[in-house]
Amino acid sequence: MKKLITVLLTSISLWGCSAGISDYAGESPKLKLETFFNGELVAYGTVQDYSGKVIQRFRADLTGTWDGNEGTLDEQFYYADGSTQERIWRLTKTGSDTYEGRAGDVDGVAIGQVAGNALHWSYVLNIEVDGEPMKIKLDDWMYLVDENNMINRSQMYKYGLPVGEITLYIGKK
Repeated sequence: MKKLITVLLTSISLWGCSAGISDYAGESPKLKLETFFNGELVAYGTVQDYSGKVIQRFRADLTGTWDGNEGTLDEQFYYADGSTQERIWRLTKTGSDTYEGRAGDVDGVAIGQVAGNALHWSYVLNIEVDGEPMKIKLDDWMYLVDENNMINRSQMYKYGLPVGEITLYIGKK
C-alpha cells in the first residue's frame, strides 16, 4: 500500500511539471511525419513494467507510404519471446502541425501534434494481458534526432495510473 501511495503522490507532483509540445517549437531538424515515415525503417525497443523492469524486447520492420495528406505505416513486430504482431496505421495530416491516426488495435483516433523535432501522440491501445483484453492510454512522444533517426518514449496508463513504458529507436534503412 505504501508503494501505491508513493506512486500516486509522485505522479501527481510530476503532472504539473510535464513538458508541452510547444517547448520543442524551436528545435531542429523539423519533424514531418510524411517525410520521416516514408519508405523502409527499422525499430528496436523495450517494454518496461510500472517498476521499470524490462518485460519485453522487440524489433519492428516499418514501411511508410504517403499520398498527399494520407499515409499508411505498416508495422511488423518481432518479439524476443518469438511472438509477432502487425499494426497498420492510417495517418492523416489534418493541419500544418496536426495529425490523426487509426489502427485496428487503437480505440478511436490517435491525436498528434508536431512542434520542431517532436511529436506528441495520445491514444488508447487495446492489448491483451494474461489472456484478458485491456485498454491502455498511451502518452507517446517522438523526437527526431537527425533526418534518419528517431527516439520514441511512450508512457502507459490504466485508470490514470502509470503501468509501464515503451522505449523505442526508429531508423531509416
